[in-house]
Amino acid sequence: MKYLFSFIIFLFASVCVLAQREPVELPQYSFVKYKENKLHFDTSSSSMNVFFQKWQRMIDTRQGNINIVHIGGSHVQAGTMSNTIRTNLMHTFPSFVAGRGMIFPYSAAARCNNPRDYIVHCPQKVTLTRNIYKEHTYPLGLCGIAITAADSLTEVQIVMNEPTVDYATNRVVILGHSDEQVVPLLSFDNRQVYPSYVDRNTDRYVFNISTIVDSFAIIIPCNEGEKFTLTGIYLGNRRPGISFHSIGVNGAAVPDYLRCQNFIRDLRMLHPDMVIFGIGINDASCSDFDTAVFRANYLTLADSIRTINPDCAFVFITNNDSYHKKSRRRYEVNRNGLLAREVFYRLADDTDGAVWDQFEVMGGLKSMEKWFKNKLAQKDRVHFTTEGYQLVGNLFTNALFDAYYRYSATRPLSHSVTP
Repeated sequence: MKYLFSFIIFLFASVCVLAQREPVELPQYSFVKYKENKLHFDTSSSSMNVFFQKWQRMIDTRQGNINIVHIGGSHVQAGTMSNTIRTNLMHTFPSFVAGRGMIFPYSAAARCNNPRDYIVHCPQKVTLTRNIYKEHTYPLGLCGIAITAADSLTEVQIVMNEPTVDYATNRVVILGHSDEQVVPLLSFDNRQVYPSYVDRNTDRYVFNISTIVDSFAIIIPCNEGEKFTLTGIYLGNRRPGISFHSIGVNGAAVPDYLRCQNFIRDLRMLHPDMVIFGIGINDASCSDFDTAVFRANYLTLADSIRTINPDCAFVFITNNDSYHKKSRRRYEVNRNGLLAREVFYRLADDTDGAVWDQFEVMGGLKSMEKWFKNKLAQKDRVHFTTEGYQLVGNLFTNALFDAYYRYSATRPLSHSVTP
């Protein structure tokens, strides 16, 4: 009887695991290859197993944190794909919602788009610097982008705009620097506070506050002749759980992140357990795309990240299928997507990482035209519509969860089989 009971429990747990492998219901399109929607990696991969072990341990013990960092170009700056993955994680594990993590106030600058899950308003004029610029006026960090306030008081307002997830915040870290030693203030609940402490070595202004906030303003009190450059904002709390950070800059390629002087310094604060690489669409947009240089640049970036966490798991997202505009009404498929796809598989082998083959899942070469005709891609045949980004995010979520639940099914039973 004892063994029969154990067997029944095992079967029940296995059914639970299998039932949860696709937490997101997907719309069906004939051109999407749903059967190819998986993470490709060697099951003996130490970095992936370390990540899944930490995930399961957090659920089992209800302690600890997992930090996932998604890095890319305009696909990530737009925010929809990243936030789709993020909210899927939080809805599946509602007891493990940690802080919102690293954000940047993109739309504080004119004509700069912002993710929809938080609203940014800045009445004053600020200067924008991006890592794609040939010259960086100020050293850039993890976010690859900066705004500079000068000569007057500037107020950057942040309001969280994701009603389905409670990103409780009682720790705000402002990343930035000022040659004139300007110190930013935090404004909330009709009061202004100074930083709890300032770390000049890492350009961090840390606010540990006694209340929970979901909206606040950063006050930058520059007098005439003074400047302050803001390079990132971290929103945290003391909860155990998952933080999904998204880092994106329109037009960015791999070398642009390599030129960010403080990239690794800032990333060290997050101590990533997994980095999802979504950089490559801009690298492969040119006619003289060099796969050897592309691979070498990626390996340099990966090696630098491993100096922070040698066990950090890497997931490489292949480029989406895309087109070049040849004339007003004529577009030509970008065959560099096939070349880049091969490099991503080699990178996964090089780094003990995984590949999510977005190129293949979406239908392969020339599939972007089908996505466009179904209102999932924009006219440029490079970017997706909101619905398209949501579909891509949901597909990736299912692939990630499938890999996690397959891992869980091979481990000793625990209550981790149910979120």
